[in-house]
Amino acid sequence: MFRPETDWLSRWARYTPQRMVLRDHERGVEWTYAEADARAEALVRHLESLGLARGDRIAVFSRNRSELFFLFFACVKLGTVLVPLNFRLTGPEIATLMRDCEPSLLLVEDEIAAPIEGIEVTCRKQAVDSLTPFLYEDADGARMGTSEARDEDVTFGSEVNRETVGGGHPAITRQKEARKPASPADLVMILYTSGTTGVPKGAMVTHQMLFWNSVNTGLRLDLNSADHTQSYAPLFHTGGWNVLFTPFLHHGASHTVLTSFDPDLVLELIEKERSTLLFGVPTMLQMLVDSPRFETTDLSSLRYAIVGGAPMPLPLIEIWHGRGVAIRQGYGLTEVGPNCFSLHQDDAARKRGSIGFPNFYIDARIVGPDGEDCGVDEPGELWLRSPVVTPGYWRKPEETAASKTGEWFQTGDMMRKDTEGFFYVVDRKKNMFISGGENVYPAEVESVLGAHPAVLEAAVVGVPDERWGEVGLAFIVIRDEAGGVEAVHASPEELQRHCETSLARYKIPKQFRFLDRLPRNEAGKIDRKALTQESKYSQEDVS
Repeated sequence: MFRPETDWLSRWARYTPQRMVLRDHERGVEWTYAEADARAEALVRHLESLGLARGDRIAVFSRNRSELFFLFFACVKLGTVLVPLNFRLTGPEIATLMRDCEPSLLLVEDEIAAPIEGIEVTCRKQAVDSLTPFLYEDADGARMGTSEARDEDVTFGSEVNRETVGGGHPAITRQKEARKPASPADLVMILYTSGTTGVPKGAMVTHQMLFWNSVNTGLRLDLNSADHTQSYAPLFHTGGWNVLFTPFLHHGASHTVLTSFDPDLVLELIEKERSTLLFGVPTMLQMLVDSPRFETTDLSSLRYAIVGGAPMPLPLIEIWHGRGVAIRQGYGLTEVGPNCFSLHQDDAARKRGSIGFPNFYIDARIVGPDGEDCGVDEPGELWLRSPVVTPGYWRKPEETAASKTGEWFQTGDMMRKDTEGFFYVVDRKKNMFISGGENVYPAEVESVLGAHPAVLEAAVVGVPDERWGEVGLAFIVIRDEAGGVEAVHASPEELQRHCETSLARYKIPKQFRFLDRLPRNEAGKIDRKALTQESKYSQEDVS
């Protein structure tokens, strides 16, 4: 039976061995496909020497580093399962995830290891720096990296059968032995959801999901092997791996690895490296606009800026369009894709707030409480069917069963579809609150508030109310320049009057609080859990 290729790195090392695949900006090192493939093979040998085998989990507690990408390459080859852990979690939270995934190996970045030092670890533990020699050792066997291996003294050359690749570098060698190829159904990652409503669930990611996500992404974004971008999204989220990195790898393209998002540096590299695509949430796109470099940076190489996580405000869209950069709004989730929907740049302004249409190999329905498909502009839950849907949650059969109806995955996101078939996110099901018996979706209210010229950002949560059960509390961030509007015009009374032109009265927030900034999680999305906690302690500026 034919099995699609899963080791994309190895295939491109054969086709285009001298093309760059990864560049580490901080260390000033880059790797061709041939070099990266050979070093990943050496890393496989090291993992095998530690007793790792197909199906074993490898957990990683680390910030973004090149080592994590090479570990992913090695996991694909060996059949082990990569489990990136959120390095911002506390020790007890990490302990919960460790008990759930039961890794055979835990790799830790020493500089941020404090939260897990008290955790009892039953598996083998090594420093992330133990992977460094496989990335940086030069032809003479000297280590180019700044850190020495720990726990075991490993060297690049000792881990492979030497067969020089590419006709040059004696340290660049390829493993000779044939290895059983992975099945499309085999796991390659476990990615834990944020857990804002309870214990995090580990979404299982298979090779089949990566393949079809790449196909969908390539068809909608016209990916090719000449594409290049920067990688800075956190690698414990699907966005860091699967919005652009794995589709780029499948298409033979390249990435520059950054430790975090720095708007000045990203703009510098877009111009210097002639980047072709840019990915971020609206907050990141706003931070780039706010950078002193924005007006002078040459952005002509960018084909698109891909935006997800929240609707992008029209003024921000217009700023980027004014610089000649097309905006591609999208939508996705860890359990599906994640590249599920895309709005063509020609419709970015006309259909502001829309996520466009489902990608090529994704079926979508909007389903009402009665299980029937909703009509035009009628909100309902988004259901998706596709080979990019997760097989389920790791060791959680009940949660897996509850997330699906037959072949359809129930996203928990409320959507509507207009007369032209364009999809719009109404809100997360869990964000909805009920005021006077009516459903209120915060995202709809936030969109209206965000259209006020004095408002930079808005977030709405439901708070208890004796009369209505719940009412909206709006957290507002005012623009520095107030968009030419005096600060007095952003009073609660003014914002309520603004909402009255677009919203039914029960949707209009009854309370307002003004903040310097909204709390956000690691993915750049508004941290609604933090806002809900904030609302419990203080409800000032009540209108």
